[in-house]
Amino acid sequence: MLVLRLLNVVAPAYFLCISLVTFVLQIFLFIPSMFRDPSTTPLFSPALLHGALFLFLSANALGNYVLVIQSSPEDVGKGLNLGEGAEVVADWLDGSRSPGSALPSTHFCRLCGRVTQRHDHHCFFTGNCIGSRNMRNFIMFCLYTSLACLDSLVAGMAYISAALSMSFASPLAFLTLLPHSISQFFSGALLSSEMFVILMLYLWLGIGLACAGFCCHQMLLILRGQTRYQVRKGVVVRARPWRENLQEVFGKRWLLGLLIPVLNVGGDYRRQKEK
Repeated sequence: MLVLRLLNVVAPAYFLCISLVTFVLQIFLFIPSMFRDPSTTPLFSPALLHGALFLFLSANALGNYVLVIQSSPEDVGKGLNLGEGAEVVADWLDGSRSPGSALPSTHFCRLCGRVTQRHDHHCFFTGNCIGSRNMRNFIMFCLYTSLACLDSLVAGMAYISAALSMSFASPLAFLTLLPHSISQFFSGALLSSEMFVILMLYLWLGIGLACAGFCCHQMLLILRGQTRYQVRKGVVVRARPWRENLQEVFGKRWLLGLLIPVLNVGGDYRRQKEK
């Protein structure tokens, strides 16, 4: 448990450091050196267009990241008359519901110390549980993080291709880039800044693929009306049309959430809360 609590603090700090490094490399290295075209007007220059695209992806990723933390799952245990003492809390550790509870898919998180509705999982990179209130923002966070990593990966490969005078036309060129770069770095033929960018390329690839895969898996569960916790516990859910499952998570104004980071408006959770 101590290791998990430490990871719950270190992982968000690690993500913020990676985001800061990516922003600095894009704005102060990749864009000024790789997107210069004197024949175009400043308004439609490649540097400005690429910078605007990167800032759009980064703003959505970080904005939804903040909303995931801010819109933490509500402590539904406060209104369930669960009583006091470790014995009562221990009844929630296996995810079972209290005899007086009428809320489905509730779960007690050891790290958060709260009973959350429609618990999906605990995300260490946000230090928060993912539930009914922040599921939509979490999916948007994963989506835009993967896109921002892909954008940084392409820009970084263009920078390395120009700096080292190499081509990535062959798929093996990227796979053999790291071992060749390590040997050149220790032999003194490669600068430390270039080696750092090469390491970041593989980091962006790993984070981008992980976020994209997690986003696709989460969308499949949403279409089926399930959460990861329900699948892990073997909970059978009532079959519903996939449109209703999507609207429950994304709300009626789903298009607005694709463009700007906003709270989930129009979802079933808020309608239940207003009642």
